[in-house]
This record gives sequence, structure tokens and C-alpha cells, in this order.
Amino acid sequence: MFKRKFLAAVLGTAMVASLMTGCGGAADTSSSSNDETEAVTEAATEAAADDTAADDTAADDTAADDTAADDTAADDGAADAGGKKVGIAMPTKSLERWNRDGSYLQEQFEGKGYEVSLTYSDNKIDQQVKDIEGLIADGVDLLVIAAIDGESLSQVLAEAKEENIPVISYDRLIMNTDAVSYYVSFDNYTVGKLQGEFVRDQLDLDNATGPFNIEFTAGDPADNNAGFFFNGAFDVLKPYIDKGTLVVPSGQTSFDQVATKSWDTATAMSRFQNILGSNYSDGTQLDVALCSNDSTALGVTQAISTDYAGSNSVIVTGQDGDEANLANLVDGKQTMTVYKAVANEAVATLDIGIALLNGETPDASLIDKAGWSFECAYDTSSYDNGTGVIPSYLLVPTVVTKDNIQKELVDTGYYTMDENGYPHPTN
Repeated sequence: MFKRKFLAAVLGTAMVASLMTGCGGAADTSSSSNDETEAVTEAATEAAADDTAADDTAADDTAADDTAADDTAADDGAADAGGKKVGIAMPTKSLERWNRDGSYLQEQFEGKGYEVSLTYSDNKIDQQVKDIEGLIADGVDLLVIAAIDGESLSQVLAEAKEENIPVISYDRLIMNTDAVSYYVSFDNYTVGKLQGEFVRDQLDLDNATGPFNIEFTAGDPADNNAGFFFNGAFDVLKPYIDKGTLVVPSGQTSFDQVATKSWDTATAMSRFQNILGSNYSDGTQLDVALCSNDSTALGVTQAISTDYAGSNSVIVTGQDGDEANLANLVDGKQTMTVYKAVANEAVATLDIGIALLNGETPDASLIDKAGWSFECAYDTSSYDNGTGVIPSYLLVPTVVTKDNIQKELVDTGYYTMDENGYPHPTN
């Protein structure tokens, strides 16, 4: 059986995904990684040849045995699947990360022999409801759903419950329905906390007198995660705002004031242009633009490049590791992004899904049983969706800067680095 770490590093090489812009919600474009797959295969072949050069006959026997073992494993995976179907509902292809998520999930479940139906709903709530209705009608045995609007799926998921279809709420918590079996995500409060701590440390707020000027840009109000991201960052920085070390010239400090519908890059840019025009056109220095994700960070960075009168380098945060934003990290236009290894999130979802399909009730013991190489916590207290606390598997995100892109993204196999020093997703 492949080790999880190896899977997370290379499974994306055989998939197609659309790559877009910005951090944590940037626009995406699509690319094929067949070349990556060939490179991995070629490297493995060469290594095998080197290791067995002294005994060609033994090498042939070993290769035959390995092939037979692989075939048996594949047959066993298909047998375990038992002809069962998995329905995966993603919100949109217009954000780079959802293309990665959908591809990873499909690859994981199909690799175990399950039939997979993958839908994208173009950020349209009604379309996602219809997509899920279609998956239910198609007789899926498991639903994995990243909701566009966490409040909008109660009725359609009641239908899923009537059909005894377990539901995994993927990355975004689905609200106000008792049909959700489990929630799989990253620790979303920690994502924001990492952003706030980064700003604190960059400005040395515990020792500096300031004042430093900061502006906030949050995510989609319909996304349950957006509030966790914002609150995680704001809770870290609020003491410094209260003390006057940090100042918000626009006065916009509540989530509702700084939210960005659909995590839209253009919306974030327009709002930030207005903030700059109203509060910084007289030469007032902006020190920090705290953005909850990469798509909003992309818009804010564009606004700063065209409308900011200052000459200083502004600290800009983000989340997701979108390709355009990583290029901005390299170029010094964005300062950090919080990366969530969605390949690992897909691995966790697979194992939870298999347990559910086998009629089991997964709990904390699944983490040890699965032997994941990545850190994950089992949480039964933090995420109440309005009908009760949803058992949650929470992975841990990573801060990425220009200085550690190679270590955190390239060396792990999630990205490749081109000859000009810019990273590109392997899937």
C-alpha cells in the first residue's frame, strides 16, 4: 500500500485542473500534468534499473511480482468498492483551489474502484441544489459536498437522508441540517490566526510603538469558513488595535463591513480602491492589507499597484497558494499565503468515506488506523451547524512566504518550479 505522504506528493501529477487567480479564492486556469507523470515514471524506472543492475534476472522476477501485486491490489480495491457510487459537488471552477479539490477527490475515490460523479455549480446556489438532486436520483451511495451557501441545502439534503445517503461536508460546514455525517476541513480559525500572527511578528507589535495602518478584507458571507478566517486574524490583532499600535483609517473592522461576496477578485479590488482613495490619497501610509484568501488578495494587490500613493512595501496576506499569488510572492507584491494541502484533505475524505460506505462510524481512532503522514485532529466540540455539533476532522495549514516556497510547496511535490523561479501546481 502506498504511503500517504507519497500519495499526497504525487497523485496530482496525473490529473487535470483549472488554474485561476488569487489566494484562497483567486481565479483559476486549467493545465495538464502528463509531463509530470511521465517524469515520475521515468525517475522510478531509472532508480529501479540502477538498484538491480547486478542481477537482471532478479530484477525481472521482482518486477513481475510487483506487477502481480499491483494487479491484485487494484482488483481488491474494485471488489471493496462493490459497485458503489460517490457524488462530489464542488462550488465552482472559477477559483483555482476547487479545481484542485475536485480532481484530488475524484482521483482518490476512483483509485479505490468507486464510480464517481463530479459536479461544479458555477457559484450558483440553485444549480448546486439541482446538481445534488441529480446525484441523489443517480443513486449515489455517498455525497461529498463543498457548499456554495451553507444555509441553502437543508431541503435537498433531507432527501439524501431519506435515501440513507451519508453526507461529508467538505471544507465548508453545511448549516441547519441533520443530514451531515462528518465535516472535513482545515482548522479554519487557525488559518486566520496564522495571518494575524504573521502581521504581529513582521511589525514586532509587542515591542513597536507604531502606529501602523491596517485594512481588512474578508470573504464571502455565505461561506461559513469566512467568519472563522476573519475572527482568527482579528482576535490576534485586536489588542494592538485597542492599544493604538494598529490603526484602521477606514474604520471598517467588522466582518460585515469587510466581507467580499463570492470571494470575487474584482469586488475586492473595487472596494480597496475606494478605501485608498478615501483614506490614503493624502500620502497616509498603509502598512498592512490583511486579506483572508488569495482571490481577494489578488484584487487588493492590484488596487495597491494602481491606486496607492505611498512608496513603502505593504504587507499583504492571503490563503490557498494560488498560482498568480505565488508569482506575486516571488515578485514581492504579496507577503504570505496560508497553504492548505488539499491533496491531504482528499486522502482524509477518502478514508472517512470508505468507513461510511462500509457502514462504520468513524471516530478519532481512524486517524491512527489510517496512518496519515499529515497532522489531523478529531474535533467533537467546535463546529455546530445549528442542529448539533458535527464530528470534524481538521487538518493543519502552513504559512508560505517567498523564503520557504521551495521547501513547503516544491520539495513536497505539490508544485514545480520553472526556470524563472515561479511555482506551478503539479495538477
